[in-house]
Order: sequence, then C-alpha cells, then structure tokens
Amino acid sequence: MAPYPWRLESTHAPAMNDARILLADDDEELCQLLRDFLVREGFVVDVAHDGDSALQRASAGGYDALILDVMLPQRSGLELLRELRRESQLPVLMLTALGEDIDRILGLELGADDYVPKPCNPREIAARLRAILRRTRGENDGSQLIDLAVGPVSLRAASRSVTLRGEPVTLTGTEFNILAILMRDAGRVVSKQTLSQDVLGRPLGPFDRSIDVHISKLRRKLGPAADGESLINTIHRGGYLFRVVEER
Repeated sequence: MAPYPWRLESTHAPAMNDARILLADDDEELCQLLRDFLVREGFVVDVAHDGDSALQRASAGGYDALILDVMLPQRSGLELLRELRRESQLPVLMLTALGEDIDRILGLELGADDYVPKPCNPREIAARLRAILRRTRGENDGSQLIDLAVGPVSLRAASRSVTLRGEPVTLTGTEFNILAILMRDAGRVVSKQTLSQDVLGRPLGPFDRSIDVHISKLRRKLGPAADGESLINTIHRGGYLFRVVEER
C-alpha cells in the first residue's frame, strides 16, 4: 500500500476564489501529494521546506492562509508562528504529531487558528482551510456579524476590528469570530459546542481544548472590566458568557 493512499481523492467542493496557500513542511513527498490535492480543490499552493524560508514568504504577504508543520528544520513551526504573530494575523492551520497535545495547545496559544493531527487526511485539511477562510472573510453565517458594543468593547463587522475603551485590540480571525458570537449573546451562556461548530466548523471533540485556549487568549487581550473581573465568565458544564457591564 502506498504511504499516502489518498493521493487520488478529491472532494470536488467549490473553489475558494483561488485562495493562495503557503504549505510549510519538510516532507517533500507529502508536500507534493498534498499540494496536488489542494490544487484540484481550487487552491493555489506554494511550498516551503524549512522554517526560515517559510517565515520569509509568509511575512512578505500575498497569502490567504498558512499550513504549518510543527517540525521544521532551521526554525520550528512554533518559533515561526511566534515570530509571524508579531507582525501578521495570517490565518494558520497547524499540522501536529498525533498525540502531541502540548504542541497543539502551544500552537493555539501562539496564535494558530486551528490544527490537524498527523497522519492527516487531505479532505480534512481542505475542509479546515475552507472553514478558516470563510470566517476570516466574514462569511460564517453562524456568527451573523453586525456592529456590536457591549461595555468597554466595540466590534465593527465591516472592518473586522475591535476596540477596547477606544483602543484597538489585535485579534486573530478565530478570536474575532468567537468574540462576535459572545457579544451578540451578551448576558447569555454560549456552549462550547456552539462555538466549536459555528467558529471552527466542526463538532467539539471529547478532549478538544481549542475553544478553551482561544477564550484564554481573548481574556488576556481584553483584560478585566472596571470591577476587576473578567469580561468573559466560564459557566461550569455550560460554556462561556460575555458579561454586560457598564463603565463610566
């Protein structure tokens, strides 16, 4: 059996307007097969086989998303992501080794939008890419993006921007959409399952901490309300609630 039995599969899903993707992985055979698959799916794909060249190309702009392997020569995927997030909010889909939960959590903490464990099915990668691109472009129906203002936080749908007490807050596309849903339902509990389905485009797995990590990052970026408490409450076995607080 070939090491990559999916080499001829295709979902024949609609193209994402020729979205340009950078694929960073040092496995050249895997890169070629995955690139061929994604091209058939309507993506435009460039490839980098080491962390330094991948960072240079990603930082130069022109890409809609980055598929990033954790294990890269010269500069690891996590180091690359840390450096990239200093200047860019380019959507990132991490590829992590099966069972390496610490890499997944670190990747999300550093600003990855989502992850896929290796060995990976290209259908899942294509589906995750489409979900990331839809929410980055504001096409996620589940979030019903509108301008919102709750307490010290204001969200503008058209520009996909957020301000806190008048100062801009830099968020990833995933963080923005989570915040939009929480603010839309401010004062009410939003379940993790709803957030996972509406924002990540997939059901919440039994050991999936992606939403928890994104919420943790949101809390740090927003800081406390005027009363010293977090703007986002965790509801045990329920989900999350964006508090309705007044600030003078």
